[in-house]
Amino acid sequence: MQSSTRLLRSLVLVTLLGAVCSGPCAAPALAVNPGGAPASASAQSKAAPAQPTPGAFTSTPATSPSTPPATDSAARKRLVISGAGDGHGVGMSQEGALGFAEHGWSWQAILAHYYTGTSLGTVPETTVVKVLIHGKVNSMPIERYVQGVVGAEVSPDWPMAALEAQAVASRTYAITAHAGGSKFDVYADTRSQMYLGKKAETQRTNEAVAATAGQVVTFAGAPVITYFFASSGGQTESVQNAWPGSASQPWLLGVSDPYDAGPLHRWTLTVPFKQAARDLKGLVRGSFRGIKVVQRGSSPRIVTAYVVGSEGHTLVSGPELAVRLGLYSTWAYFKVR
Repeated sequence: MQSSTRLLRSLVLVTLLGAVCSGPCAAPALAVNPGGAPASASAQSKAAPAQPTPGAFTSTPATSPSTPPATDSAARKRLVISGAGDGHGVGMSQEGALGFAEHGWSWQAILAHYYTGTSLGTVPETTVVKVLIHGKVNSMPIERYVQGVVGAEVSPDWPMAALEAQAVASRTYAITAHAGGSKFDVYADTRSQMYLGKKAETQRTNEAVAATAGQVVTFAGAPVITYFFASSGGQTESVQNAWPGSASQPWLLGVSDPYDAGPLHRWTLTVPFKQAARDLKGLVRGSFRGIKVVQRGSSPRIVTAYVVGSEGHTLVSGPELAVRLGLYSTWAYFKVR
């Protein structure tokens, strides 16, 4: 996102610390990854959320009945988390792009789907990208840089349209991320997008870069940040819902992703209660009781939730909750068993 987009924890951590990106692979900083400032509350949460009763626990979407107040019984020893997707959820889903390509979509159509209302523009071959590698800034021609990214972000065996879409998204991200301000443009890792230089290059990925040479994603005539990530679970997310404090952007809206079918399209994690309480240290008041989701975004990803304890509840953002519990994404539901 921003990153490679595949390490939500790295991306969100950078975001929570105020970085911008990811690359997407990245993510906001996404700017970590790709881009942005901590997001403001989404439009869906203008009204103050109702305060949950201590001990109450929500196991499914907000529309589902809450689980009755629980007691400290032997039955409440595990937090079972079911979720979908891998990554921050903003922009282009790499597994989804693969699915579109397998269904005959062109790289142009793929990018237009994920980046709402955008067009294509070009940048000069002389454009230089400054990449921070092992603490030093390396300047290189943009096309050489993109050659070292595509094969590091996705499989060289994917259909050409998916590789070409990745090439354009990576090229655009490189010139819009500004991860290091005036010092450098991108990190060489998941804080921006993966860059492995010659190690990542293959004949097919280089062909994809050459076929799209100079092409970038634009909105209203200017290149815009193109976050991407691994897997959407079937729906991407609007940027302001994904990163607390981020402003909404017309090209970064949640869209359906019907062909996403990666290995983490659906997943389940089981966390012992004691471990969950340790992971959420500082947020638990009294004894840990569970998680109550307060607000979800345009996809089922969590915007805000309460960490519920025996002595009260603490409001937490979806990204921080995901980092604390080690989740693949903020698209998650909780049950106590």
